[in-house]
Amino acid sequence: MRSPIGGLASSDGEEGSDRTPLLQSTPRVEAAPACCSARYNLAVLAFFGFFVLYALRVNLSVALVDMVDSNTTSADNRTSKECAEHSAPIKVLHNQTGKRYQWDAETQGWILGSFFYGYIITQIPGGYIASKVGGKLLLGFGILGTAIFTLFTPIAADFGVGALIVLRALEGLGEGVTFPAMHAMWSSWAPPLERSKLLSISYAGAQLGTVISLPLSGIICFYMDWTYVFYLFGIVGIIWFILWIFLVSETPETHKTISRHEKEYILSSLKNQLSSQKSVPWIPMLKSLPLWAIVVAHFSYNWTFYTLLTLLPTYMKEILRFNVQENGLLSALPYFGCWLCMILSGQAADNLRAKWNYSTICVRRVFSLIGMIGPAVFLVAAGFIGCDYSLAVAFLTISTTLGGFCSSGFSINHLDIAPSTLLENGKQFSVSLLL
Repeated sequence: MRSPIGGLASSDGEEGSDRTPLLQSTPRVEAAPACCSARYNLAVLAFFGFFVLYALRVNLSVALVDMVDSNTTSADNRTSKECAEHSAPIKVLHNQTGKRYQWDAETQGWILGSFFYGYIITQIPGGYIASKVGGKLLLGFGILGTAIFTLFTPIAADFGVGALIVLRALEGLGEGVTFPAMHAMWSSWAPPLERSKLLSISYAGAQLGTVISLPLSGIICFYMDWTYVFYLFGIVGIIWFILWIFLVSETPETHKTISRHEKEYILSSLKNQLSSQKSVPWIPMLKSLPLWAIVVAHFSYNWTFYTLLTLLPTYMKEILRFNVQENGLLSALPYFGCWLCMILSGQAADNLRAKWNYSTICVRRVFSLIGMIGPAVFLVAAGFIGCDYSLAVAFLTISTTLGGFCSSGFSINHLDIAPSTLLENGKQFSVSLLL
């Protein structure tokens, strides 16, 4: 058995369990069927959880376009006249009942960025708390808190910019614990050769939540009122929380309806990866080159991803001059491609390892390389095409789509190099995500 420190030192620490029986004295338990299994049911529920999570996160990006008096933005923006109006006439009049605010571009930037002030605070505590109370409760209440705060967004906006910024920061606090909590749960649920598939399915909900919420927010703003954007998604979040609490278990041992075969399969596949170390090896972690490689990759990917996620609707309106309906739809298109890529790349990664005998480290490196260089090339190219609307949308879509390969690259590598304990996996992922 590898020591916890040794596991940190090698990003291919999973290889031994990939190639040889996990238990030396007994044969490996045959893989349990995926259909209707407890582990895939968990992946599906997590999928919808992250769907709600990102719907709650990005709805303000579209709603803010309708919340702000357009005359205020036009006065501040000196580049919006570069591209001519091109939208076709809209026969149905845009609903104008929602209240408008005199927020300039700088104020809008503070509002959109305030979410991350809270988000960054709970990254490390998220991994620690998950080891104490469990990932199920932490993830559930993290999303529930975000949903409840979302319901109060219209009231906070009426109170003023300060109140809205504080509210969004509180939403960030709730969402900050979710990824470490989910990673901690997968350390107890995901067999090594199914990690790419299970984690890709669960985290792909984030992309689909973006895909659905962006155009839906635009439609709600256009035909109804921007306040309903927050009411609708907040209620959906509460409904998901109820289902999560009643249908999900913390570990296979505590699941009430899991089959005996599946339980034995999961536990036996993880047995040789368990660590007896209960404290966090901070010094070895800080000296671990594989961990810092994940940190650098995570930082680089998130820089682009969250910049686009937050500001793409504003770019579509102020630069490319799309109306609110077109804005939501076209802003969602890149994330639909990313969602599809995440699902397919997860299947491909596990097939390359299980059927084609590619090493884990090779798969992680190749997928991370494609998911980093591809988006960078097309994003840079998008900055040189001027007002070619079709090409701008195409380049942004291709860039974000290729980023989906990272879901089976560095995004899963935390579980490859960390011992399978709630404390280690949740904490290690938190360190990378925070930095």
